[in-house]
Amino acid sequence: MALPDATRFYIGGSWVEPASTKRGVIVDPASGQDIKPVALGNARDAAKAIAAARSAFDGWSQTSVAERLELLKRISAGLQARSDEIGDAISAEMGAPIGLARGAQAGSGPQHFDEIIRLLESYSFERTLGSTLVRREPIGVCTLITPWNWPMNQIATKVAPALAAGCTMVLKPSELAPLDAVLLTEIIDAAGLPAGVFNLVHGTGEDLGETLTGHPDVDMVSFTGSTRAGIAIGQNAARTVKRVALELGGKSANIVLPDADLGTAIRESVSSCMLNSGQSCNAPTRLLVPRAALDEVCELAADAARSLTVGLPADNPDLGPIANEAQYRRVIAMIDEAVEEGARLVAGGSEKPGGLSGFFVRPTIFADVTPDMTIAREEVFGPVLAIIAYDDVEQAIGIANDSPYGLSGHVWGADIAAANRIAARLRTGMVHLNGAGLDSAAPFGGYKLSGNGREWGVFGLEEFLEVKSVYGGAGSAQ
Repeated sequence: MALPDATRFYIGGSWVEPASTKRGVIVDPASGQDIKPVALGNARDAAKAIAAARSAFDGWSQTSVAERLELLKRISAGLQARSDEIGDAISAEMGAPIGLARGAQAGSGPQHFDEIIRLLESYSFERTLGSTLVRREPIGVCTLITPWNWPMNQIATKVAPALAAGCTMVLKPSELAPLDAVLLTEIIDAAGLPAGVFNLVHGTGEDLGETLTGHPDVDMVSFTGSTRAGIAIGQNAARTVKRVALELGGKSANIVLPDADLGTAIRESVSSCMLNSGQSCNAPTRLLVPRAALDEVCELAADAARSLTVGLPADNPDLGPIANEAQYRRVIAMIDEAVEEGARLVAGGSEKPGGLSGFFVRPTIFADVTPDMTIAREEVFGPVLAIIAYDDVEQAIGIANDSPYGLSGHVWGADIAAANRIAARLRTGMVHLNGAGLDSAAPFGGYKLSGNGREWGVFGLEEFLEVKSVYGGAGSAQ
């Protein structure tokens, strides 16, 4: 398959040459070899894209819901028609196994577009409160900055609601994994979106970030990535009082209650933690188990880890490589640090799987982890699970909440009412009961250092809407 060209930008409805001549490379993480160049833009490129979005805003913001729906449907259809191509690009750029890349990774694009389409068909942008008409209106020009780990998913959860709201935008995907964004842009161009509504630039945060997040013509920044970068973006955006939506890191706790089915809970917990080679912000990386069951849990977890295959993405293993060299080195360093701090290695470790030359890490599990250890407090973003024993449920809740993060959590137990009561006490934006999956209609986001704002469904749409009170206007509601 010929991979798309990431050396041009899409600005004002046309593919254009960057102002910058700087280039980076997209690396195949399965081999460590360069596969494609990528343009790395500068402040002039960012400003040009912002100007195009600003110019298009007045017209796009006044389009009817019916017009926006038709365009969203054409984009979704394009994503579905080119799904395998998108999956192949994702597998090449960040190493996802081909089944995952063509399945959940590529499939998340039309999934989120279709949810927004379903929502927009019945959503009311006006309501009355007494004699007042309350309107929800597009916030304006939006900068959308997305990561490399679930690239199409994070792009779709921003672009679809922004378009539905009537906003215009500049998308900057990760310069490490930009190819799926290029394919989406081709689909958007073919769908006939008015010029300037959607713009695409590539580059680093260092080169583009200050302009994209601080420019006075940008009204909102939606960012998914590290907490460190999110803090910097919030500080830069604050100078012009922009709305900032942040979906950041996590260190999600997974509480297995004494009455849980251990066989099912541990097997599924290990699988969930290792999905996408552990590169998910909401991965359940802290497994909290009753101390009396610790030995059995360790045996079950080790068996589950050893059953997972690690290999080349084209062979469709359970785990592919870590997506880039910098992240690979961080994961290996944190595994070694956990050993130095006294955690007991139950499975895996820092030694690379045999016969593989890329950025591969074996599914790794530590036991005898205490809540103060680095492995229990910092996000690894790799296939690494920390098992922490608790003496009673109150202690488990305390350990779960003793984290600077608050993105997600899990509770396993036979008594669903009891599990739900524990979920209510977890300081996280999401909780999964007994392995329940995500819901694209429900809000996705977290507490504390895991960010602010929400994505997905109606909550995601309303992030891109301002609220206006028209006093005395209730009689004019449509």
